[in-house]
Amino acid sequence: MINTELAAAGIDDPALRAAYRRCRRIAAKNGRTYFLATRLLAPDQRPAVHALYAFARYADDILDEFNPALDAAERGVRLQRLSDQFFSRRGRLDEPVLTAVDHTVARYRISRELFEDFLTSMRMDLTITDYPDRAALDRYMHGSAEVIGLQMLPVLGTVGDPREAEPYAAALGQAFQLTNFLRDIDEDLVRNRVYLPADELAAYGVDRELLQWCHNHRRTDPRVRDALAVQHEITRAIYRFAAAGITALAPRSRPCVTTAMTLYSEILDRIEESDFAVFGHRATVGMTRRLQVAGPAMVRSWRARRTAGVGHAR
Repeated sequence: MINTELAAAGIDDPALRAAYRRCRRIAAKNGRTYFLATRLLAPDQRPAVHALYAFARYADDILDEFNPALDAAERGVRLQRLSDQFFSRRGRLDEPVLTAVDHTVARYRISRELFEDFLTSMRMDLTITDYPDRAALDRYMHGSAEVIGLQMLPVLGTVGDPREAEPYAAALGQAFQLTNFLRDIDEDLVRNRVYLPADELAAYGVDRELLQWCHNHRRTDPRVRDALAVQHEITRAIYRFAAAGITALAPRSRPCVTTAMTLYSEILDRIEESDFAVFGHRATVGMTRRLQVAGPAMVRSWRARRTAGVGHAR
């Protein structure tokens, strides 16, 4: 399958093919819902999407890899090394992920500014553990989530001016990340991070101390449940906004994005069904449900590609 994808994308160089294979393995191992959704893209699109995912994962692993020997300073050094390699385009023969993402950036003319914004937010994770308000969290999420949607947009293609689709692509990236933040509250506390606006939590009597109590006792205090219910509604509103932009995408890309949006938003459903029992329990969408959504989408994807033939919108 991977060779078919690489051939469809016109990637013939052996070293480059090996680099993209590495990225595909990273995506398959670490992003189950994400990887399933990429199967709905045309074969020529998939290598680029895998490369973009692998780059983001590469940086994320520097920050969150469990290694007591790595303090914030050493992680900062490694992030800077990644940045230097990416922007100087040197020293990447030994790093397949950088080889593949550099090729993707050049092929689809993706702005390198988006990667600088991404790395800026990753550096924030070295020193910032809490966000006082929505504006502060939004500044972080621009680089950590919105730019991911913007990086993907040239690969997905649009039916009109790409700039018209950008707000929706950015919003979808934000919605996905807010879903992660709500699902992973317990896990983030272990890393001494809270990715929710402190002032909005405080309106319900929730602070870090109460969240830590919930973590320690594996229970969701009623005040926390009420605060999380509001955060869920905010996230759902962002999903609704992002959904309005799907028609701006190239038809062959719509089934993939719709599937990813459906499955990821259903994580919010699982959290609510558990009555916000996010401490000691990680909400997931089961494989049966993922296949129920992806199956019909696969048919729609095949029909869209057949209708489009060899041409597609950019």
